[in-house]
Amino acid sequence: MSRLIPEEEYGKRPIGALRQWMGGVRDPYLNNVEAKAKTGQGEESEEELREYQKEVLNVIRRAHDVANNNQYTLFRKFYRVAALICCLTLTVMLLITVAYLPPVGNAGNPAHNEVAAKYIEDGMQDTGAVNIVTGMILDYRAFDTFGESNVLFIATCTVLILMRNDKKKGRGSAEEEERRDSFYEPKSDKILQTSAMILVPFIILFGIYVILNGHLSPGGGFSGGAIIGAGLILYLNAFGFERTEKFFTAKTYKWISFCSLSFYCIAKSYSFYTGAHHLESGIPLGTPGDILSSGLILPLNICVGLVVACTMYAFFALFRKGGF
Repeated sequence: MSRLIPEEEYGKRPIGALRQWMGGVRDPYLNNVEAKAKTGQGEESEEELREYQKEVLNVIRRAHDVANNNQYTLFRKFYRVAALICCLTLTVMLLITVAYLPPVGNAGNPAHNEVAAKYIEDGMQDTGAVNIVTGMILDYRAFDTFGESNVLFIATCTVLILMRNDKKKGRGSAEEEERRDSFYEPKSDKILQTSAMILVPFIILFGIYVILNGHLSPGGGFSGGAIIGAGLILYLNAFGFERTEKFFTAKTYKWISFCSLSFYCIAKSYSFYTGAHHLESGIPLGTPGDILSSGLILPLNICVGLVVACTMYAFFALFRKGGF
């Protein structure tokens, strides 16, 4: 039969101390670790501070003394020689590549192969799109177009990082921020505002038409998105940021771009997966010539158009004001 251990003796044992520490009863380090104030550190005399400041000034002076800075002079010479060598090497490589290109117009050129004939002859049957170009860029080469749309989004994010004026980090008061914002607002131009009120709805409507008919006629997401972006820029120039931000803000741009690119990626991933495994995708191509035809090309055109329109407006707003 085991012997009961008194609580005081049990607390002195390692297992007892561990259980008391885990239960929050006793802290083993309390009153057992001696804390002593450091002496002779953290207190610098005025003479030491002056020596430190003098040393910093000497380093700055040597760094900016270009004439007597041997390391900087050597680096400049090396940079010029390396840049010249790189340019000459690239030029020679391009000239050699061009020399090996086949003659223009030769029937045996690699460009004249079965790929172009495949696009022209079977494009409508495979994609359901009357417009062969749209069928090619949004079906045969859909991931390439997806990469181009991502390039636009990444470019906007880069410009946003470099040129955005963050008011939280501003150095001025609220009155100064308001005065600076009013500088970017257009003056009350009745001719411009009246023209914009008449033209902007037609411009945006025409852009939507170009996007929705991209698989039937020349146009598509890139062309229609550029038209809609131009309409938004015209509206901004006529009525200013205050009225435009009532329906289009940075949050709007982020959500539209994110949803469009995500849908594009998921849709074409599913399409390519089913095609690679010889499975039926279940997405009907419809009747060529109808507005609701060509499978995924119509919604993909809409996604590309939204990304292009938002990117054009974002670029203009960032370069003009540093935000939107």
